[in-house]
Amino acid sequence: MSASKSAISKILTQHQKALSVCSRCPDMIPPVIVGNATSSAVMSVGQAPGVHEGKVQKPFGWTAGKTLFQWFESIGITEDNYREQVYMAAVCRCFPGKNPNGGGDRVPNKQEIETCSYWLQQEYQILQPKLIIPIGRLAMEQYLAFKVLTDIVGKQHTRQLGDLSVDIIPLPHPSGLSTWYRKSPGKDLLQDALQLIKNHPAWQEAFKR
Repeated sequence: MSASKSAISKILTQHQKALSVCSRCPDMIPPVIVGNATSSAVMSVGQAPGVHEGKVQKPFGWTAGKTLFQWFESIGITEDNYREQVYMAAVCRCFPGKNPNGGGDRVPNKQEIETCSYWLQQEYQILQPKLIIPIGRLAMEQYLAFKVLTDIVGKQHTRQLGDLSVDIIPLPHPSGLSTWYRKSPGKDLLQDALQLIKNHPAWQEAFKR
């Protein structure tokens, strides 16, 4: 990066101040959830906060997060390390509310995704990431075309984001309701994905000892 990490962190802090007061989507439920203003070439992109994230004011701060950070601990990275060294973003930054038909949280609609993508685009420009880790189907769909998770999980993909070439290594959503990552082939593909992440140069640089 041409700017220093401290300078980028200052820019991210200002960016997050603007993001934290966003109210462009009337059906989304605040607060806006942001991670640390971490200057990193590694970004993770979740789907949207759950109902409990507002209580703790951090991404993946509840049950699914416990599973997610167990995955990263399996490749030697603690939750605190991860939050300090990876910029944690999401497709949408506010809680979408519960699905009125049951079955968990409401999936953000196309307009909400498009509106919130403004903030992601800003973050790409600030951070110039080399590795993006989309977590969950909705996040994966912002970068990759696929029919089933087995088409893309456990593989590294390269995509152009404007003039930026970025490696994409997707992870399944760590929801307790999901069984995909608990049995084969999902279980094996998850391990493949984690090893790809561990060996990626941007990850190694972020967590160099």
